[in-house]
Amino acid sequence: MTKPGFEVLEHPADIGILSFGPTLKEAFAESARGLMFVILDVTSVRPSNARRIRLQAVDSEQLLVKWLSEILYLYDGERFAACEFQILQLTENWLEATVRGEPLDPNRHRGSLDVKAITYHQLSISQSQKGAEIRVFLDV
Repeated sequence: MTKPGFEVLEHPADIGILSFGPTLKEAFAESARGLMFVILDVTSVRPSNARRIRLQAVDSEQLLVKWLSEILYLYDGERFAACEFQILQLTENWLEATVRGEPLDPNRHRGSLDVKAITYHQLSISQSQKGAEIRVFLDV
């Protein structure tokens, strides 16, 4: 069984996240955690507010890109700093999740990198008896 987690991957033009967990739900949640880790210091964020996210896509890869793009939109568009991610339902083309965090406070939430977009470049999602693994690159 794979323990949940993520790693930041080096890339010449982008930055990548390798997320993993015992289930695909966990790996999806870890990919969002990894995204926020790249953007800011998530230890400064309190999980005081919750947002519900529902997404539909044609396949798992598009669903992952939409999921991470929604987390990025919450941060950039709605000024919401997320720190906890719970995937409630996940199929090949449907995701429902609860995201916890708080309104962005520039005095407490210091940004690290400006992520422009989630890319399909070298995107991979795999599952085995040992767990699930996701590789995704971010345009910075």
